[in-house]
Amino acid sequence: MFALGIDVGTSGSRALLIDEVGQIVGSATEEHAPFASPQVGWAEQHPEDWWRATCVAVRAVMAASGVTAAEVACVGFSGQMHGAVMLDAKGSVVRPALIWCDQRTQAQCDWLNQTIGAERIIQLTCNPALTNFTLTKLLWVREHEPANWSRVRSVMLPKDYVRFRLTGERAIDMADASGTLMLEVAKRRWSAEMLAACNLPEQLLPALYESPEVCGKLSVEGAAACGLRTGTAVVAGAGDQAAGAVGMGIVRPGSVSATIGTSGVVFAATDRPALDPHGRLHTFCHAIPGTWHVMGVTQAAGLSLRWFRDQFGVGIDDGRDPYARLSDEAGMAPAGCDGMLWAPYLMGERTPHLDPEARGALVGITASHTRAHVVRAILEGVAFSLRDTFSIFAEMHVPVASIRLGGGGARSAIWRQIQADVYAHDVELVEAEEGAAYGAALLAGVGAGIWRSVAEACEATVRVATTVKPTPDAQATMEAGYAHFRRIYPALRSIAKG
Repeated sequence: MFALGIDVGTSGSRALLIDEVGQIVGSATEEHAPFASPQVGWAEQHPEDWWRATCVAVRAVMAASGVTAAEVACVGFSGQMHGAVMLDAKGSVVRPALIWCDQRTQAQCDWLNQTIGAERIIQLTCNPALTNFTLTKLLWVREHEPANWSRVRSVMLPKDYVRFRLTGERAIDMADASGTLMLEVAKRRWSAEMLAACNLPEQLLPALYESPEVCGKLSVEGAAACGLRTGTAVVAGAGDQAAGAVGMGIVRPGSVSATIGTSGVVFAATDRPALDPHGRLHTFCHAIPGTWHVMGVTQAAGLSLRWFRDQFGVGIDDGRDPYARLSDEAGMAPAGCDGMLWAPYLMGERTPHLDPEARGALVGITASHTRAHVVRAILEGVAFSLRDTFSIFAEMHVPVASIRLGGGGARSAIWRQIQADVYAHDVELVEAEEGAAYGAALLAGVGAGIWRSVAEACEATVRVATTVKPTPDAQATMEAGYAHFRRIYPALRSIAKG
């Protein structure tokens, strides 16, 4: 018996197979077309491309692993959060999806705050009205594209669209629904008050499920498209952050993950819907039924390094992974980069600034600085930005007993050490850091009855492989650097405000 996890990410879709003891027997990834940005701050993708990539990835992993379709007991999902997929009465896509990093909806956020009240929104949804959230995207389309909006009969998030294509069922999990601004997170139900205030019928929204619950079965058409068996069970899954946390064993209070992908996320499991009254952190339902999590988000974490790679290259191309070359280059510069600092606000910022107009900056450049300094400053700046979340955790008395690293940032030895030094805390790597797809597969395993609960699945499969300790001298340098970093954003805002 095998479980299949599918992660519908920003840059690609990944399929991963695990066996009954959680061992990975195969994985495959198919890239998506780059997201479109027709105007500054806009970000759109075509849902049909996610479907195409998923089918390619699933067929590839099945072929490479030798596992037969009949041996796959259940399919689980994870995916990029907050996106707005809009379908017509026939289930066809009305327009490209506005994805998580789209920043065009500040006017809709202002309208929500004026109409419902900022405090009331946080009371209802445990989160403030932010440009990233799905609801604001729906309101933007309704206001600016009335012809498109008149065709909309169904709304869902990215991974849920792919599952809809596989099963024909409209479903969503509590964790991903938490990022829509339409869920009463503390009560785990759609918010009738939010929907009424926005004049949106609940019939637009998918049915709610807990993450390991079976919510459908593969249809004849869906199974044929991806090479699986008709009738295979499918669980609700989770948004990529909650699924990734499951894959790293972040299931109990005190366990925290710091994940650097396109965005960066610090994620803490909680046994209550812990609330930041200022809305700087997100409070969402976790993928474990009856639990929650809090998380802070850096919009352009790995994106900062990708932006540098795409614009300035990696030097001599010797066939190695370009990020490995950049990490090696960063190692040529000292901790603290001789005073150079990077503010990673390329796509606005969420935690802690809640500012879609925030802009990036490279600060403190001198004639003696080199490319190596710039690359290392980017790595340090992203870690400083993630540390902002730990600072808010301390304010809220959210415990931090262990920190596990994930995402592409965890594959870089120098970025691991920088994070340990910046967080002033040991950081751990797990044996199979396979990201959200692994968590999705574990959720599928629970749905298939391989494990009785998500916690049991994590205890059986997730093991710490390496611990990285802070370096005392570098830790002191990073502490001073973080104090300087925190002064950059107010200065940038003063410039933006004129």
